[in-house]
Amino acid sequence: MLDIQLLRQNPEIVAQGLAKRNFTLDIQALLEKDKQCRACQTSMQEIQAKRNATSKQIGILKGKGEDASAVMAEVANLGEALSQAENQYQQYQQEINDLLLTIPNLPHDSVPVGQDENENVEVRKVGTPRSFDFEIKDHVDLGKPLGLDTDAGAALAGARFTVMKGAIARLHRALAQMMLDMHTQKHGYTEHYTPYIVNPEILYGTGQLPKFAEDMYRVRCGGEENDKEQYLISTAEITLTNSVREKVLNIKELPIKLAAHTPCFRSEAGSYGKDVRGLIRQHQFDKVEMVQIVHPETSYQVLEEMVGHAEAVLQALELPYRVITLCSGDMGFSAAKTYDLEVWVPAQNMYREISSCSNCEDFQARRMKARFKDENGKNRLVHTLNGSGVAVGRALVAVMENHQQSDGSIYIPQALRPYLGGAEKISV
Repeated sequence: MLDIQLLRQNPEIVAQGLAKRNFTLDIQALLEKDKQCRACQTSMQEIQAKRNATSKQIGILKGKGEDASAVMAEVANLGEALSQAENQYQQYQQEINDLLLTIPNLPHDSVPVGQDENENVEVRKVGTPRSFDFEIKDHVDLGKPLGLDTDAGAALAGARFTVMKGAIARLHRALAQMMLDMHTQKHGYTEHYTPYIVNPEILYGTGQLPKFAEDMYRVRCGGEENDKEQYLISTAEITLTNSVREKVLNIKELPIKLAAHTPCFRSEAGSYGKDVRGLIRQHQFDKVEMVQIVHPETSYQVLEEMVGHAEAVLQALELPYRVITLCSGDMGFSAAKTYDLEVWVPAQNMYREISSCSNCEDFQARRMKARFKDENGKNRLVHTLNGSGVAVGRALVAVMENHQQSDGSIYIPQALRPYLGGAEKISV
């Protein structure tokens, strides 16, 4: 959420930043509503002061044995006026807050300006795509004899759900374990196990609601007496970041580095027809997520570090990839700056996203009321960062396709072998 003070004091800066994101906001209408809200607050204070002063007169009059009925009636009228003003103030506050919740974060000055993914900027490429001397198979054809069963998934839950069994299920699990061990043992993150179902206010905290309601899976829990709406998480960023919700942290606690391996659930509203084959775009998929809660002065240094942590996974898996900076028009709602890591997918002859690392600055913290006490004892908002470390299903795709052999077996990178009993390959 943007700071209302920034809107009041520098509306031009906000308008320029939002324009870079292809977002149009009637700032003057918002400021007029804010002006009305503050005027209503002033009126409330004036009525309250007058009511307090008038109430004192009642005791004075009664002490003198004089009639206080007229003053009592005036106090009652002031009470009604105060109640009406409070209701109006709350309405203004709600309207302003609802609008602020729909406004995306402003892009950092270093973010390239662009309309969409076609204007993202490549930072570097690492590794060279392999040249094959046999006909390349995609991961679906490779995976069928090894235990990848999209038909079984569709029979159980519909399109874009998959069953894995045998060698493929074990390889999928090994990838997740390797990633989590790397981030916790080498990169300093603390492993977490968190709920997969959360309350709506948690999603408002990290920015999934209200904008992405159609992409979330809603669930109903409890009987008639305990019926409430909740949501399946679309990323562990939600639960990990909200772990500091409504807290005031000691500066010595920063940075806080959290990691979790969870399933993620996305309805993929509006993506009908895209990547319908295989594991690239599933409704349920696994991801190892990294989150850091940091001092504002270090957040951009930390962003670069987190990109490095995600890169380390791809390097360990011996996969070619590239790092790109997302342009202003392609960034996620809560991000001030984002790097994507894209892994080479041979069957598609292109790079595909496998990790996204973002600095949200204080945007999420303001929504969550997540603060720390700084060196001067003042409460300040933390900066929050998140990054995939990495998407397990897409890593499975990349390992299978890049390391496929002519006989249909899959070469296992050295770093992954300890998680597969030392196996150098998997085959039928």
